[in-house]
Amino acid sequence: MCGIAGEIRFDGCAPDAQALARMVDAQAARGPDGSGVFVQRGQGFGHRRLKIMDLSEAAQQPMFDPALGLGIVFNGAVYNHPELRQELSALGYAFYSHSDTEVLLKAYHAWGLDFVHRLNGMFAFALWERDSGRVVFGRDRLGIKPFYYAEVDGALRFASSLPALLKAGGVDTAIDPLALNSYLSFHAVVPAPLTLLRGVRKLPPGHLMEVAPDGARKTHRFWTLASQRSAEDEARSFEDWRELLLDELRAAVKRRLVADVPVGALLSGGVDSSLIVGLMAEAGVRDLHTYNVGFEDVGGEKGNEFEFAQIIADHFGTRHERIFVPEAELLRRLPEAIAAMNEPMVSHDCIGFYLLSEAVSRHTKVVQSGQGADEVFGGYHWYPKLDGSRDPVGDYLAAFRDRDHAEYRALVQPAYHADDFSAAFVAEHFAQPGADDAVDKALRIDTSVMLVDDPVKRVDNMTMAFGLEARVPFLDHQLVEFAARIPARHKLAHGGKGVLKEAARKVIPAAVIDRPKGYFPVPGLKYLQGAVLDTVRDALQGRAARERGLFAAAEVDRLLADPGGHITPLRGSKLWQLGLLEWWFQTHLS
Repeated sequence: MCGIAGEIRFDGCAPDAQALARMVDAQAARGPDGSGVFVQRGQGFGHRRLKIMDLSEAAQQPMFDPALGLGIVFNGAVYNHPELRQELSALGYAFYSHSDTEVLLKAYHAWGLDFVHRLNGMFAFALWERDSGRVVFGRDRLGIKPFYYAEVDGALRFASSLPALLKAGGVDTAIDPLALNSYLSFHAVVPAPLTLLRGVRKLPPGHLMEVAPDGARKTHRFWTLASQRSAEDEARSFEDWRELLLDELRAAVKRRLVADVPVGALLSGGVDSSLIVGLMAEAGVRDLHTYNVGFEDVGGEKGNEFEFAQIIADHFGTRHERIFVPEAELLRRLPEAIAAMNEPMVSHDCIGFYLLSEAVSRHTKVVQSGQGADEVFGGYHWYPKLDGSRDPVGDYLAAFRDRDHAEYRALVQPAYHADDFSAAFVAEHFAQPGADDAVDKALRIDTSVMLVDDPVKRVDNMTMAFGLEARVPFLDHQLVEFAARIPARHKLAHGGKGVLKEAARKVIPAAVIDRPKGYFPVPGLKYLQGAVLDTVRDALQGRAARERGLFAAAEVDRLLADPGGHITPLRGSKLWQLGLLEWWFQTHLS
């Protein structure tokens, strides 16, 4: 896990060394163990390194192989790199490091662009050819690793973080109307290639972009999630699916143990993280470190699941650490979490995850984490509502969207009265081939879009703020492809995630499975109050917000008059959405 950056010029000029340095420096937290820069004929590449695979300097980046005439900057982890190394060695390739980075270089040389099909892992890279001047960008299938880029005068820049591009300068920071509509409709999700800034785009998951020396670009998709099943799949019993799923889960967790440092686990006390811990223990991990964060009980709402996490820690004999965070500490550190966001994220989990990552990073450099299970295995309440739906788009929007288009138009200034982008986006996605029934369509959009730009982005941003690598076995692409073959009825069973829960019974205590799902909001963010409400009011009514001119003043005043009274269908604060957005702008654009 690292931070990458670069500038590719098309005007015959040398790369802007100072801009490149600013991008690299802005990502120091992503890679605190080393840094480097490589420049050749109008191209500059930078890297911040977190040492996980091959701790020696032989794996330093940017990595250039003069014999092959290829170089790379790479962020992520390729778990099957030992197997690929063996295959490439048999083809005659010699290796000077034990890193996954070098495997990518050789694999590209051996198999061309098709090499990405062989990779199991999370990755974002820029790979260049010395002699042709061609550059290839790539991002993993489920967007676990970020890749942002911006066109500036005479050049194309890229980085692992959007704020790093802003530090380099020259970016068009006008607000993108379509992205704003998406942000305010999908609880801050802005699907690739969009970002809220018109001058910054992100490479979509599962895509490659080829950049020619003259600036010509060609982007193509190398992976698509499909929910198509054979007759044998449809006929297979629930019990058979459960056993097959357990085998796939074991493989996904075992793959994510490949590292030259110990691998720990984030243990929330829920089914998903508990199952991961159980499978890590089953795989033979010794001296397994687990971590759990909890908050204060407020207003009758429970603030932690310490007792359930402890059940798992005791059962598997892990070295468990409870991290208790008072609400006052959460709110005091909130500005730091906002500064760590590549894009504004409204989830209350952000600040908790930020502080958890800080504590974990003092002891561990790599953890496995349970994000993605609800989207992949049908754990959310809107999936049963879609079962048998005659209007999948309408029913999905009714359950998922924060505000309809009429409310959106009343909220934003006329300059941002775009067409109903959010509804059109869902309709277009649901119409794509590869998913026939409504539940499968919803699972696919949630896994390949909503998950990418909410929980997955949150995990990357908050962990990498402290140089902590988070690995997500539920987003192993082979597991995700397998899960898409499981009929929806088996996922919706037993109140949701049925087949996953029943697989978990083979590994973890039932007490952790047979209980209500926990979710711990930060009350000061759920029902804005106190210092956070004051900050939101100041942000939305201050000079910067007025000059930005996004929102209708009367609507802002209406929300501020009743801070806890305007809640989205998914129980989020409509006022917090606006306040967080303006707070993020003022943090990163000032």
